[in-house]
Amino acid sequence: MNDTRTLMTLDDLRRILSESAGSEEGQLDGDILDTEFTELGYDSLALIETASVIQRDYGVEIPDKLATPRELLDAVNGSLVTAG
Repeated sequence: MNDTRTLMTLDDLRRILSESAGSEEGQLDGDILDTEFTELGYDSLALIETASVIQRDYGVEIPDKLATPRELLDAVNGSLVTAG
């Protein structure tokens, strides 16, 4: 069976964060991979909305307690590779 889902990129995550939780212009620019979501201005409610969008778009459950964009991307892409 050929899985047509593609891996999530940092740009995909930036778009989802901006769309689902809102962000100020430039807030997600640069190297944010290891910056904690709280430092980026995202609270738990914003991350719940983000997880909901990721689940809808990628079919992946997001575990609780992910602190950084890198951890979130690793969780999503790890699930996609395992499922594929």
